[in-house]
Parts: sequence; C-alpha cells; structure tokens
Amino acid sequence: MTTDERYSHVIDWFKENMPVAETELKHDDPYQLMVAVILSAQCTDKRVNLITPVFYSHFPTVESLAGANRDDVFDLIRTCSYPNNKTEHLIGASKIIVSDFDGRLPQEVEQLMTLPGIGRKTANVIASIAFNKQALAVDTHVFRVSARIGLTTGAKNPLETEQQLIKNIPGELHSIAHHWLILHGRYVCVARKPKCGECGLRDWCRYAAEGEVGG
Repeated sequence: MTTDERYSHVIDWFKENMPVAETELKHDDPYQLMVAVILSAQCTDKRVNLITPVFYSHFPTVESLAGANRDDVFDLIRTCSYPNNKTEHLIGASKIIVSDFDGRLPQEVEQLMTLPGIGRKTANVIASIAFNKQALAVDTHVFRVSARIGLTTGAKNPLETEQQLIKNIPGELHSIAHHWLILHGRYVCVARKPKCGECGLRDWCRYAAEGEVGG
C-alpha cells in the first residue's frame, strides 16, 4: 500500500464515520479557549471542563484575568496538574494580550507562541478552532496514532509528525483531521492496548498489518 493510498482510505473513512469532530474543551470564545487549552496541558479535558465554568464566572474577560490576584487564580485551578505554572501562564498571557494585542487574542500561530504557556501545539489548536486557520496540532494522541496507522514514518517529534501530516492532508481538512486523530487515539487506538478488533481503520493500518493487534 502506498502512502497516498493509505491517506486516501483513512481520510475517506473518517469523513464517513466521523463527519463531525470537535474539541471536547468547553468554551464560548477565543479567550475561554485559551484558558482551557493552557489548563489542558497534561490534564484531562474532563477535569478542565469541571474547572472552567467557575473560572470563567470569576474572570470573564482577558482584562479581568490580566489584573487578577495570583492566589485567586491558583485557588480556582488547584485541582488540575501543575497549578503553580499554569497560574503564572494564565496571568502572564493575559497581560501580554492586553498590552501588546489591544486585548484581543492574536490569530497567527507565531504570535500565539509568544504568550506564556502556549507552545506550537496549543497555538495550532487555538488558531484552528478559534480562528479557522489551516493548522494541525500534534499532541501525544496524534503523534501515536499517526505513527501506528502509518500516516507518518520515522517522525521523531511532534513537529516532524505535523510536517508529514500537513504535506499529505488537504489544507481544508487540517482542523478536523486533528480532532479525528485525537478522538481515535482517546477512545480506540489507546496507548497501552489499542482496540484493533473494533477499529474501522484496521484494513489500512500498518500496526494491524504487522500483526501487533490488540482487543
């Protein structure tokens, strides 16, 4: 099977079986998405979604968060991972948005990456979801699933995975492809024991073809 054939089959399967694929982080605007994405680092979306409703009620705008007391922010996010660092990132990012971007979250990946707590992956997430940019974020799920299926070959890090994926996936599908791969990795192609027996991609999966299948 060629790389083009594998991509074609995988994309067609997702289009048919997962026509709607969206982030599971709850948000109503770009500011809220930024908060949720920063909190989601090494933390489950489920946990983040328990924290953010109260957080948004206390800090409804980027301006309110920029002027927040550190202890107040920490107290609201203390149940997520690394609350000390994330407190600094949330306040620091908000201050820069207010001072350098007139209170509006920047739309370009390179600008987003200048904010504390926002690396390339999270910048791609925000640009894609909030601003409909052609960006494809690579997290641990995307990195793992892409390699297992055979969409990537020899990628040593998320950037190399991203480069291979965007080369082979049409630009208008970059955003939804990110969610396809995340959700597939979260619920089917799980890390320890992938559920190959119930996977619709099995016929085009390099991992399955090599006989390393799970339940």
